[in-house]
Amino acid sequence: MNLLQKILAHRTLVLHPDYKGLESFMHSLPERFASGEGEVVYKGRNELRKFTVNGVDMVVKSFRRPNIINRFVYGIFRPSKAKRSYEHAMKYIEIGVGTPFPVGYLNVRRGLLFDRSYYVTLASECLHVYNDLFYQDFDYADEVLREVGRVTAKLHHHGYAHKDYGRGNILFLKTDSGIKIDIVDLNRMDVGPLDLRAGCKNMERLPATPHMHRLIAEEYAKARGFDVEECYQLLRTYRSSQPGKINGLY
Repeated sequence: MNLLQKILAHRTLVLHPDYKGLESFMHSLPERFASGEGEVVYKGRNELRKFTVNGVDMVVKSFRRPNIINRFVYGIFRPSKAKRSYEHAMKYIEIGVGTPFPVGYLNVRRGLLFDRSYYVTLASECLHVYNDLFYQDFDYADEVLREVGRVTAKLHHHGYAHKDYGRGNILFLKTDSGIKIDIVDLNRMDVGPLDLRAGCKNMERLPATPHMHRLIAEEYAKARGFDVEECYQLLRTYRSSQPGKINGLY
């Protein structure tokens, strides 16, 4: 990198106070991804890799470089997806909703143009995703669904609507104290009051059989003081308009 490139390449780092010792690691993320370091967890539009530093397991999400217009917008006006993910995670933790603990984020800008951003969390303890409920046999599946209803109700009560609330973004684990839920992919979130209809519509991307919808509706409605049957019917109605149902069941 020549002198001009060094001047134009600007990195903004935010670290949780508990992880100040990871500053060097965080600043090195672009180079680590470029050289292929870390264990690839997922690779698509964005990329997730797992790293272990000083005995701490972390997952790093590298957001793809935006198009040229958005590179200007993110460079000047809008917060990066990594920043939004970090700030939303902190809000989840404040209200007692599980999400992998946010370590920090790094924004990389070149001149006035945004380049890339990286969001870092501790690795989640949860071993399964919601979608596994359809392909594996869990003798505690009903407990998971009830906890999904309760957690979703807590989010909505505080006015938070996850905009990608789908089968791959809800993680779960059975523990001695009950079901642990972690919600991931937090960069897109609406904030504002959610009534029964808005709350049920926010769950339309969650596949479910009638039995599954019934359990989610019972816990969600109970937690928010809504009518269970109306909640159940709304969940079924909103879900029925979504693509990807298998044999018409979910």
